[in-house]
Amino acid sequence: MTDANDDLICVGALSGSFGVRGEVRLKSFCADPAEIEDYSPLLSADGKTSYALAIARTVKNGFAVRIVGVDSKEEADALKGVQLFAPRGRLPSLPDDEFYHADLMGLEVYDTGGTLLGRVKSVQNHGAADLLEIQAPGQSATVLLPFTMAAVPTVDLDKGRIIADPPEGLF
Repeated sequence: MTDANDDLICVGALSGSFGVRGEVRLKSFCADPAEIEDYSPLLSADGKTSYALAIARTVKNGFAVRIVGVDSKEEADALKGVQLFAPRGRLPSLPDDEFYHADLMGLEVYDTGGTLLGRVKSVQNHGAADLLEIQAPGQSATVLLPFTMAAVPTVDLDKGRIIADPPEGLF
């Protein structure tokens, strides 16, 4: 399940124009949102397009940024939905109990008895804490598992699996 772009980590997304002079609205996924500028230039998902950016100012839910080569509202609007990636080597190393969301995606999830619960489909955060969206084998429905030490005591990236102790009745 390796991909040529496994070394790229999604650090933000563009959400259309801000104003009429080519500024683009940016959502940062970094722990310290302003640090996204430190990783510029950022790349597209396929790694083929580069975006050199500079934060112009803070706006609601993100930043207004200038991107080299984007000079009009229309050019900024055309970038809506573009995800921005940084090479893993330019990002800080994480402590043992922290993970990049990209590293959790696709991991198999087992309960403490060794039963396969599913695979991580996405990592979400709706304000309180991270949630792992788990898709059970052969099912389209998903379950949201709190990504806490109590519910997820073990993440083994080397073996590509998570050991979970989900709350009663979740699965």
